[in-house]
Amino acid sequence: MTRGKEFTKGLWKENPVLRLLLGMCPTLAVTNSAVNGLGMGLATLAVLICSNMAVALLRSVIPKKVRIPAFIVLIASFVTIVDLTMNAYAHGLHKSLGLFIPLIVVNCVILGRAEAFASKNSLSLSFIDGLGMGIGFTLALVVLGSLREILGSGSIFGIALFGKGYFPMLVMVLPPGAFLMLGFLMAAMRQIDKKAAS
Repeated sequence: MTRGKEFTKGLWKENPVLRLLLGMCPTLAVTNSAVNGLGMGLATLAVLICSNMAVALLRSVIPKKVRIPAFIVLIASFVTIVDLTMNAYAHGLHKSLGLFIPLIVVNCVILGRAEAFASKNSLSLSFIDGLGMGIGFTLALVVLGSLREILGSGSIFGIALFGKGYFPMLVMVLPPGAFLMLGFLMAAMRQIDKKAAS
């Protein structure tokens, strides 16, 4: 597989959120605004790239019997770095995302990529895989958060889009709105694939 295909697979064909249905907890919980989606996506992207690279570098020295606990320790280390950095430099966003930043440790996207890809491939391919999957995850969260914020609040990234006559669909910024919008996005992707195939 070429490096270009390796990168782009996470954007569409194997998008972690919209195709593989991984990382659903943060996807559904924090995407009530575009800013939250972007913040969670970038935090996950950073951890994914760093953990993929660390696993690729250490794969030959980690015994197979303890590889999963070792991967979790590596991932937890990078999550701690991201958590403390975000708390220091983006405290408002850190407060908004709350518990979901430490929960990146158990995000299936990150552990899945470490086990399925980084533990079997080179450092450069693991970096490209982490970058592609991380950007795909971030894009999915930003699109989901943007659509929910537009429909549920009439704004995007906190900027009002409509006048006083706009009546927001409040359900979109509530938990059921996350399920509804995720379903619509997955259906839209499927329709685009069907049209492209015909």
